[in-house]
Amino acid sequence: MSKVLVIIPAYNEEKNLEKLIDKIRLTNHNYDILVVNDCSKDNTSVKCREKNVMVIDLPVNLGIGGAVQTGYKYAYYNHYDIAVQVDGDGQHNPEYIKDIVEEVKNGNNFCIGSRFIDKEGFQSTFMRRVGIKYFTMLIKIVTGFNITDPTSGFRACDRNIIKYFVEYYPQDYPEPETLVLLRKKKYKIKEVAVVMNERDGGKSSISSFKSIYYMIKVTMAILISTANID
Repeated sequence: MSKVLVIIPAYNEEKNLEKLIDKIRLTNHNYDILVVNDCSKDNTSVKCREKNVMVIDLPVNLGIGGAVQTGYKYAYYNHYDIAVQVDGDGQHNPEYIKDIVEEVKNGNNFCIGSRFIDKEGFQSTFMRRVGIKYFTMLIKIVTGFNITDPTSGFRACDRNIIKYFVEYYPQDYPEPETLVLLRKKKYKIKEVAVVMNERDGGKSSISSFKSIYYMIKVTMAILISTANID
């Protein structure tokens, strides 16, 4: 049996985590769960400990990249076979974890849960859909790989990818850039259809202004990464 770790990066997600943890456990009680608390100002850590979940409390806010890489480091040094990334805001439906994990077990290095294959459930906001289409096009241009949901943070990977992410993981808005890096390194990437939900509670950290900044910064990171890959 594969040893699976579900990594949940969390910043001020006390309103969402209890329900999310319960759903993951109902899906498969053999999954280990790790919450990486990115120096939250609310009771994120307390709520997780009340649910008897492993928590790493970061002493400073590292952002999504640093929080997720912390989870991958934990997975690597504790000898997990598969790591699954699930957002702490309740948008990712745990019932689909088994589908992305199964694709990794079947020989893919990396599997992404995509909301745009069957186009069911919450499809994100208009501005974010524009950004997603833009990154789909950019990734196609620089790698030749067609992906429908390049910003999805609902992902699973094998130990080879876990090790790679321990060595390098983008710090800001890492999802599109990691796809370019992995594709250039010839890892096998797969997408499966999932249904996503709207955020259960709390507030997204990405505003309309930040969305524009995000697109510019990630574009530059992708182009630089592509140029530097051996």
